[in-house]
Amino acid sequence: MAGFISNLLILLLLFQNICLGFRSPLSVFKRYKDTSRSHSAECLGSDQPVISLGLSDFALDIRMPAVTPKQSDTYLCMSVPLPVNDEAYVVDFKPHASMDTVHHMLLFGCNEPSSTENYWDCDEGTCKDKSNILYAWARNAPPTRLPKGVGFRVGGETGSRYFVLQVHYGDVSAFRDKHKDCSGVTLHLTRQKQPLIAGMYLMMSVNTVIPPGKKVVDADIACHYKRSPMHLFAYRVHTHRLGKVVSGYRVRNGQWTLIGRQSPQLPQAFYPVKYPVDISYNDILAARCVFSGEGRTTETHIGGTAEDEMCNFYIMYYMEAKHAVSYMTCTQNANPEMFRNIPQEANIPIPVKSDVLKVMHGHHEETKDSDTNSLLQQDKKEEEILDHETKDSDASYFLQQAKKEEAEILDQDFHIAEAVEWPGLDLKLGQVSGLALDPENNLVVFHRGDHVWDENSFDSKFVYQQRELGPIEQNTIIVLNPSNAKLIHSTGKSLFYLPHGLSVDKNGNYWVTDVALHQVFKLGANDKEPLLILGMALQPGSDKNHFCQPTDVAVDPITGNIYVSDGYCNSRIIQFSPNGLYVMQWGEETSLGRSRPGQFRIPHSLALITDLSQLCVADRENGRIQCFRLETGEFTREIKHKAFGRELFAVSYVPGGLLFAVNGMPYPGEAESVQGFVMNFSTGEIIDTFIPLRKSFEMPHDIIASEDRTVFVGDVHAKTVWKFASAEKMEHRSVKKADIEVQETKESETIVEARLKNKPESTYSLKNMDKQHLVQQASTTGVSFVLITTLLIIPVVVLLAILVFIRWRKTTVYGGKGGGGINLGNFFANHKSYSRKGFDRLSTEGSDQEKDEDDGTDSEEECSASSLPPAPSSS
Repeated sequence: MAGFISNLLILLLLFQNICLGFRSPLSVFKRYKDTSRSHSAECLGSDQPVISLGLSDFALDIRMPAVTPKQSDTYLCMSVPLPVNDEAYVVDFKPHASMDTVHHMLLFGCNEPSSTENYWDCDEGTCKDKSNILYAWARNAPPTRLPKGVGFRVGGETGSRYFVLQVHYGDVSAFRDKHKDCSGVTLHLTRQKQPLIAGMYLMMSVNTVIPPGKKVVDADIACHYKRSPMHLFAYRVHTHRLGKVVSGYRVRNGQWTLIGRQSPQLPQAFYPVKYPVDISYNDILAARCVFSGEGRTTETHIGGTAEDEMCNFYIMYYMEAKHAVSYMTCTQNANPEMFRNIPQEANIPIPVKSDVLKVMHGHHEETKDSDTNSLLQQDKKEEEILDHETKDSDASYFLQQAKKEEAEILDQDFHIAEAVEWPGLDLKLGQVSGLALDPENNLVVFHRGDHVWDENSFDSKFVYQQRELGPIEQNTIIVLNPSNAKLIHSTGKSLFYLPHGLSVDKNGNYWVTDVALHQVFKLGANDKEPLLILGMALQPGSDKNHFCQPTDVAVDPITGNIYVSDGYCNSRIIQFSPNGLYVMQWGEETSLGRSRPGQFRIPHSLALITDLSQLCVADRENGRIQCFRLETGEFTREIKHKAFGRELFAVSYVPGGLLFAVNGMPYPGEAESVQGFVMNFSTGEIIDTFIPLRKSFEMPHDIIASEDRTVFVGDVHAKTVWKFASAEKMEHRSVKKADIEVQETKESETIVEARLKNKPESTYSLKNMDKQHLVQQASTTGVSFVLITTLLIIPVVVLLAILVFIRWRKTTVYGGKGGGGINLGNFFANHKSYSRKGFDRLSTEGSDQEKDEDDGTDSEEECSASSLPPAPSSS
């Protein structure tokens, strides 16, 4: 009998080996593991860099291998080979980086990286051969976006076989705790042929000479285009220190059409082409770099070091696949005479702030490179991405509706939702009128304590009628931790009657308006008395020294100029100098009929667009946003949507091109709901809308957004503050928490599978997958599951048959007086190495109890059917 059981065990082991030898379709990608890469627990997910997304799609996770930069302005590179031999297409990018640690990231495609190490200092270069920039990310800037149906071709006979990731770590003070960084990007690739192929067109001057001391030197490049039509969607400029402005144009029949124009001394990003520009056969592509030789004592030539110069204008384009060329260059000036007609803007320098210049040139110099084919690599020490909007002198750009193609390119792929774990809703506040963020990114709330604004507050001449109540006895300005709503600081007691607008300047001073006092105040964070007061207390008026219920105030961090929206009974914006002297004003009351540019019906909220030197105003009762130039008050654009309804209460801007706003309650019979809006500042289009899950908006009065897209909304009627965040960010937090819990009980392979079940970042791009792919994958995995189940059932059936036979034999031999059946737990208990763990449950019939987590083994996981990827989120 013992020999029979031993044979049975051998049979079971044989079937287990068969099971271990079976692999699902995912195994093709599971085998791809770069064993040379060593990751810490902080880089969970990187050990499985390739994840199947269906029959033809997969995700490639490209991450820094747990690095800790030791000094500021460190540039580190690492490479990942394309995991397939045949042709594939990159159709989407998903960044994994925090602006707290990473300055910018660039992703290159090439065939031979500069190093074979895990990672290396980018001083060694990125690639030994020609490299193409495929992707760029940096703080405050939207990432490179591909239009729908467009992909970068990689692999095969002509495409890149390696991806090289370059990460610039700016300030390493964030690494004082010695943690490891795993920043990077996840690529969504597909084997399905794309109808449109993305490529790079480089315009480059190779023979420009800049005489010493010469104030203006033009470097012109022009080539006749002799290929199939291409469509331009992004551009980038590059020079060294002498460059003032770089412009690119399409010239067709003598007409110059701007592709893009930017200062090369600003952080160098790929910026979206404002309007779709197509290039046809025999068009001319033209570019001009403007240099100044002032300060130099010798001639400056084109070259690869910091003391040399460069004149590059990069263009990202797409074209039909059958005619696609992935890389083109232009290094000549085919028609010097035509530059006599170049638009004047090409020679107007774009102002650059000194602090930006310090960031750009404060630490690093260019390295030598004699190979002109590698010039794409030379700007790595100066690249940084801050804005997706350029300063352009032509206001008409802001007055036109962006076309559908541009909207697709600029679409920000995220969704705002309430952070339901935030306890701020439980705060005991008065009417919340103003919100701001201080320099430490803490939330500052301005509320009315026990005072309310109602129909008895003012007379017909806007004079406050409740002075006998005295000032508010509670602290009206409270500073909260934005993560847990804990009180950090409070002030503003016995100063205000009816608080309204709030902002915080770069030095942490509070700027507030009081509609009862008709005044604007500047307060230090720890000062009990105001540092500056504008307006006359309790005296409404319309001259240079009086306000009438001023609504908001904003302070330019560059110039220190003060802007006040005035207000409920005036219709103007007033500019003051930093010390409070009147400078100018603009605006007028809305006339009968359609409201015109520069007319207001309660300018209610202000948002500074400092990177574009503009000021946007929530024109409340006209239900729109108006934007103006800071220097002149000149109207630049209007943003108005039917979804706003009749009232738009507040507006906030995030550097990089996102505009946030909240509207008012709809009038009776109107369908527009009260909600928050996320807009693309470049196009004015609505990207997303959001409402709270807890409570409801009653009168959302102010909104403030941070650079990480966390949004706070204060409601004057609900007397509360909501916190919203991108769904992706909240998902990341939940995944991270789940990962920590799983890590305590599972081996590394189990962790990877747990991450898949909890929607890791590397599978977040599944939201954009076609439903058909999911169905196909489900059916494929279903077949695998059936096959595995069948293989497992066979030995079980054989075992049961043997047990039945033994039972029958014993009954026959002993006349029914057996041992009452076989108990495998008791049987194996006679062996020395036996542990009862796992077998006792075999004698428990009908149990639904789950297996202990630590019961799992690697072999059991390999035999189990591969988990399906999570279905796309409805959000």
